[in-house]
Amino acid sequence: MPELPEVQALVDFLAERTTGRVVTDVELGSIAVLKTFDPGPDTLVGRPIDAVTRHGKFVDLDVDGTHLVFHLARAGWLRWSDALSTTRVRPGKSPIALRVRLDDGSGFDLTEAGTRKGLATYVVGQAGEVPGVASLGPDPLSDGFTRESLGQILAGRRTQIKGVLRDQSVIAGVGNAYSDEILHAARLSPYTLAANLSTEQVDTLYAELRRVLIGAVGVASGKPAKELKDAKRAGMSVHGRAGQPCPVCGDTVREVSFADTALQYCPTCQTGGKPLADRRMSRLLK
Repeated sequence: MPELPEVQALVDFLAERTTGRVVTDVELGSIAVLKTFDPGPDTLVGRPIDAVTRHGKFVDLDVDGTHLVFHLARAGWLRWSDALSTTRVRPGKSPIALRVRLDDGSGFDLTEAGTRKGLATYVVGQAGEVPGVASLGPDPLSDGFTRESLGQILAGRRTQIKGVLRDQSVIAGVGNAYSDEILHAARLSPYTLAANLSTEQVDTLYAELRRVLIGAVGVASGKPAKELKDAKRAGMSVHGRAGQPCPVCGDTVREVSFADTALQYCPTCQTGGKPLADRRMSRLLK
């Protein structure tokens, strides 16, 4: 799933190529992907794109005061073309869920692979009308997100720190992958309760949260959309690297599996050398 750094890179990529261009066509390849009905996508046609911005993991195209907002979810992606195909999208016949064509012949497709559908698009008067945007917590890269802000978020919260970092209503933009990376860098167990963090641990968590995300944004910046997934994977220290050596201490990166996701961590760096219980793997080994 694209997270804050990749979404920011997509925003920058789109802003450079679409700002000032006029939308000439919007095609739907999947009715289910459109979560709003009034105004309709046709209202975007003939209007210029004024700006492209990010809200957490949401991309927001301001089309002359009407907003096309989308969230790529787990299997969605954006495919850009300088010369978009003139073939009409056939609903249900391809991975293309939505196509936006611009006046210079360029444009992009929103695609989704697999059977689990989560890609969502909205056409609204203001981005805040999208429920997921309206409920977002503070952006960790905003000027207003300070060490004190993080301390207030964590104080009294009897929730595992991994879950806190992933909760979009608490902190916007961080998902499964970067929460693994941030906790590894901060040398914290993903199971630590947020309220139990010491002052020094909160200091470190804040510093590493910002450092990891800023670094990842820097790596993603300027890359074409098609290269962002590979760049993300290449930059990971523990996420997606179970069974490989930790780049910091050399211990084996371990994994805890859940029903539809998994986390990765280094026992030496994060849990005092003790592996975390993984009930699913334990059953397989019996």
